[in-house]
Amino acid sequence: MDESDFADMVEHTPVSSYVIEYREPGVGAEPGRLVGACLTDLQGDGLSMIYSFYDPEIEDRAGLGNYIILDHIRRAAGNGLPYVYLGYWVEGSDRMQYKVRYRPLERLTRSGWERMPQAEQKRLIATATAPRRKYDGGPMPAKDGSHLEYKLAD
Repeated sequence: MDESDFADMVEHTPVSSYVIEYREPGVGAEPGRLVGACLTDLQGDGLSMIYSFYDPEIEDRAGLGNYIILDHIRRAAGNGLPYVYLGYWVEGSDRMQYKVRYRPLERLTRSGWERMPQAEQKRLIATATAPRRKYDGGPMPAKDGSHLEYKLAD
């Protein structure tokens, strides 16, 4: 993404978008090191987290994504907005499983948005938080969980 693409996405749009920065504590008037950020749209009924990112060089960043979500919940509540939208969730996508920890979960159906039943939400959370197998150097399972396998190239 170049500067023009970023401007088109953030500045040249009818939606109010802004970037929220997350920094380590600064010293005096100097801001601290930037550790993460989130491109956020202000909707009529909530905040929509479009894209969040972080500094991959930070070794101790466990929980930063959860902190960003909780901060957005706090910001929305402080502005009288009832919703925080985490964006699309794809079942089986490891990178998106953190989203199932925030409830209620809704899915878009042919009839519109529908809240998932409690039992299904609990099943999804149990799956997302289950211990993962360590990679043993053998064939890797497919990302979609199917029985197909991928092998690393030598």
